[in-house]
Amino acid sequence: MIYDLPTRLMIDGVEYAIRYDYRAILDICIAMSDSELSDEERLLAALTIFYPEFNSMPLTSYEQAVEECLWFVNGGEYEDSREKSPRLVDWEQDFAIICAPINRVVGKEIRSIPYDAETNTGGFHWWSFLSAYYEIGGDCTFAQVVGIRSKIARNQKLDKSEKDWLRRNRKLVDFKTKYTEHDESLIKQWT
Repeated sequence: MIYDLPTRLMIDGVEYAIRYDYRAILDICIAMSDSELSDEERLLAALTIFYPEFNSMPLTSYEQAVEECLWFVNGGEYEDSREKSPRLVDWEQDFAIICAPINRVVGKEIRSIPYDAETNTGGFHWWSFLSAYYEIGGDCTFAQVVGIRSKIARNQKLDKSEKDWLRRNRKLVDFKTKYTEHDESLIKQWT
């Protein structure tokens, strides 16, 4: 059991500072889903965001650095081989509707908590953010969106009120399609 909120991680016997603020982790999530980047570029972006001293890390430490980064992002849990569940959240797209219920759980506006990524000071720890996220109740827009996405992903029937809500809020529920620059240029040529 881990009682502390880690701000440093041990990689190959060397302790490295980490960017622990929720904003840095959400930036990692966005980088990891960037279709314009190769897998290697995604990992390098994640490591550069996460470890302020990444440029001084030896190449031989990268594999463990990735594992520890994922462990941290997963709230102190290593990945397991369980079956993946359907995607229900897009951190970038859903951020605006996630903030209100997290603010309610925390009791303050989390976006107003100062964080300096350069000095890696201040902020709201990712694990505290996750704890608040897990406590989001069913009485909010975000819970409604996730509930409908879940039913759609599992081919479950929506009731009349859910269908009506979906009709009025389709842009919140549907994941936005992200196109590469090449795709965008092809679309422009067609239209």
